[in-house]
Amino acid sequence: MNFGELQSIGMFILRVFVALIMFLGLFGLIIPIVPGLTIIWLAALVYGLAAGFNGWIFGGMTVLMIVGNIADNFIMGAKAREKGASWLAILLSLLAGVVGSILLTPIGGLIAALATLFLVEWRRLKDKKIALNSMKNMVIGLGWSVLVRYGIGVVMVGLWVLWVVIAP
Repeated sequence: MNFGELQSIGMFILRVFVALIMFLGLFGLIIPIVPGLTIIWLAALVYGLAAGFNGWIFGGMTVLMIVGNIADNFIMGAKAREKGASWLAILLSLLAGVVGSILLTPIGGLIAALATLFLVEWRRLKDKKIALNSMKNMVIGLGWSVLVRYGIGVVMVGLWVLWVVIAP
């Protein structure tokens, strides 16, 4: 076997490995606690380091990853706001979610965010039913954010496939 053949086999193995990691990232997007977009982006980074970067495509994937990782918080907050949740409750809820994710687990962060929203709204309004409705709408927002992030993930994988196809 000559060097060119070995290099072709290596690129094939790299592409299969990166594709598998990206599909794991896509699967992870179904579960809100898995950073699927970041996993997809890291797989593209590994590919770029090994095979060479396409700046436009990798840059686009980077922007999509950042937007997707931030968008879910805005979607969840907006849905809670639809039911009258205060901005303070939403901000404290998102903060509790971040701190809870770091100190506990991502599931703990999700529980902390929802519990904080409920408790702040219950204390503010003195009405459990309204507080519960705000929390329920935040969960609906979580569902929408999963769909949005999954769509972004599909676009990111599609960009990587384009990168592979146009590579020399």
